[in-house]
Amino acid sequence: MRLEETLLFAGLAVILRLFVVGRVRLWGLLAVSTLALYWFQPLNLVRYLDFWLPTFTLFLISVSWFLITPPNRRNEKINLFTALFLVVTMVLIAATRYIGVQGLITASRPPPILPVVLAITVVGGGYFILCRQKRLPTWSSSIAIFFLLVLFVVIKYPLLADYIGNWLRLASGQTAKAGTHIDIRWLGFSYIAFRLIHTLRDHQNGRMAEVNFREYIIYVIFFPSLAAGPIERVERFLKGLRNPENSVPTDFAIGGKRIAVGLFKKFVIADSLSLFALNSTNVTQVKSVEWSWVMVYAYALLIYFDFSGYTDIAIGLGRLMGINLPENFNKPYVKSNLTQFWNNWHITLTQWFRAYFFNPLTRKLSRSAAFSSPVSIILITQVATMILIGLWHGISVSFVIWGLWHGLGLFLNNRWSEWTRPYMKNLESQPWFFNLAGLAGIFLTFNYVALGWVWFVLPDPDVAFGFLMHLLGIG
Repeated sequence: MRLEETLLFAGLAVILRLFVVGRVRLWGLLAVSTLALYWFQPLNLVRYLDFWLPTFTLFLISVSWFLITPPNRRNEKINLFTALFLVVTMVLIAATRYIGVQGLITASRPPPILPVVLAITVVGGGYFILCRQKRLPTWSSSIAIFFLLVLFVVIKYPLLADYIGNWLRLASGQTAKAGTHIDIRWLGFSYIAFRLIHTLRDHQNGRMAEVNFREYIIYVIFFPSLAAGPIERVERFLKGLRNPENSVPTDFAIGGKRIAVGLFKKFVIADSLSLFALNSTNVTQVKSVEWSWVMVYAYALLIYFDFSGYTDIAIGLGRLMGINLPENFNKPYVKSNLTQFWNNWHITLTQWFRAYFFNPLTRKLSRSAAFSSPVSIILITQVATMILIGLWHGISVSFVIWGLWHGLGLFLNNRWSEWTRPYMKNLESQPWFFNLAGLAGIFLTFNYVALGWVWFVLPDPDVAFGFLMHLLGIG
């Protein structure tokens, strides 16, 4: 989100809060979030893809909502009106093709209206056919989750993305020679997919809150958190959506402050650090070990101020509309061990993995006779979880190593804590020791995390390994 876009949508948020009230408020949030879905979608070199990707996002949301909603609730008036609203919105956005203004809502000209209408007709026909089924198979949600994960892999894995990009180019009458994996840039899909999987899994477990179609769409594509999170839980989001908790002056004061802080973090601090932070270009240009460390520390600060800045902006925009989005970063670099770091870094992402992967895997292994040792279970679950978090950012060897780096670090931290716990109890009467140990822990944790960012930022593992050796004065 650029600076001018942030200010534009902050203005829209204020208008929605002040002048669009009652039942109309949710329609306003739906309209702005839907338009933002198309507006923020980056330009794709595959023809019309910057229209079809947001449209397919709405299709995935519709299918997920259909699967989690009882049959007797699907055809309620509010849900049918919401579906009609989406159809009209898609057609109107496609109609901007004929205005003659490039990039009015989508980054490039939308497709002709005829294929859009045909696609809507096919989807609508499928909906009415499914509605005649009194009960869907129990495995329907599992198929939907599997499909979302396959899409995730396709988008995140460069070779598959190249193949799909080339196929889409040929299908749209373009040459495939210039195709690359960046042809498929799908705005916010990493976050959208995880919100959808969250609701599908909670539905399977009987924990899903009742939500109508309009509320569900707003939840998944709520424009402040669309592109960079946080990953809100649906039941928590609905509380603020249905009944804003705070007064308008309070929300405006807090929201405005968070937006200002976020803008300063992102556009002043992070953008300044990017001038000399470690990247794949300057990694081979600096020979000094001292300056190499400066570049590593600069990147560690850059990624924090960039991510947390976006989160501040998202939380601030949400507060302007009366919705309290969850915190995502809580001073992670001043935590005294790696476990505390990950409890305070990208909080909603780690909570998602803890709820839907780490805890279920731990329970399954604990019940298995093949894993009688708690230590082995801790090692497997922590390493597997962190590797998946790495792959969430991108499917590559470097992200696997980054995940392994943190998984092993968490395991060693766990073992160290267990081993030193009896000794720490004997030193409870020595506060100076705890203060000193805390400072040492902060220093070690920050440097361990900072060195781990080398694997994260450098896509070539050989280059990353060579740079780490250079930092240590080896080679």
